[in-house]
Amino acid sequence: MTVRGLWPGFGVAALIAVTATFVSERYGGPQFLFALLFGIAFNFLAIDPRTRPGIEFTARTVLRFGVGLLGARITVEQISALGVAPVLLVMGAVLATILFGTALARAMKLPPAEGVLTGGAVAICGASAALAISAVLPKGERSSQFTLLTVVGVTALSTLAMIFYPALVPLLELDAAGAGLFLGGTIHDVAQVVGAGYMISPEAGVTATFVKLLRVALLVPVVMALSIFFHNKKKGRGTPLLPWFLVVFVLLAAANSAGWVPPQAGAALASLSRWCLVAAIAALGVMTSFVELAALGWQPVILLVSETLFLASLIMGGLLWLGI
Repeated sequence: MTVRGLWPGFGVAALIAVTATFVSERYGGPQFLFALLFGIAFNFLAIDPRTRPGIEFTARTVLRFGVGLLGARITVEQISALGVAPVLLVMGAVLATILFGTALARAMKLPPAEGVLTGGAVAICGASAALAISAVLPKGERSSQFTLLTVVGVTALSTLAMIFYPALVPLLELDAAGAGLFLGGTIHDVAQVVGAGYMISPEAGVTATFVKLLRVALLVPVVMALSIFFHNKKKGRGTPLLPWFLVVFVLLAAANSAGWVPPQAGAALASLSRWCLVAAIAALGVMTSFVELAALGWQPVILLVSETLFLASLIMGGLLWLGI
């Protein structure tokens, strides 16, 4: 497919992304959710032969590129500064939440991959993790629709958490460090973590951001493990052991940790990553409809809410056990 053939669909997704960003910045609200809902409103373009190739390209290749660029936001120093116990707590909570989601999906007679997807989205970094994990999961008849519903659900829950979790901090008698660990370890999306943390104090905001970045960094081993697992299930065919976007993520994180990425370049790459992901969400929205989402039923919602409560309980229990 030539650039000329991809341009109309890509242009539609980019325009929706710009509109969603403007509305989010002007009136407030989650950028990803606006992009998704605006995209769904243009579902009729998904069947237009002029726009479909570019929309599919944006939902697939641009998505992976955006996930790869997330590595520019990570450094080893940020993670090591947290200390051993909090790092182990967050890592254990991420793994336990994914396993819990998988087990709950089995109990609800859903495909285990759907539990992995929702559990990973809740445990790691919300919509970005959902998109990255879905890229290496096996595709089924409702894969695209389930991914979209996961994005909608995890974004909505992240926004609710940003509003209500800071109110719990005084009730739980957490200091600034404990509040940062709680908020950074439980809220799904980076933007909501930053917002919630700075509602408490600058110190809590910084700690929450670093904890959140640790969860983002765990996207690499999680996606790598899932890629290898599903590669083996397919008997070594059709799925690369290490997706190219994961290689980009690791290389950028390593370069950033080594100090080879200037602050201005790092900020530009992070911004480009965000734009790619917003455009990909918009494209995914165009490719589905409310009717298709409704056909999935309430089970995905139950999965997401249960996983969110499970993660919050784990982190809070860990903080109490550590005496933070």
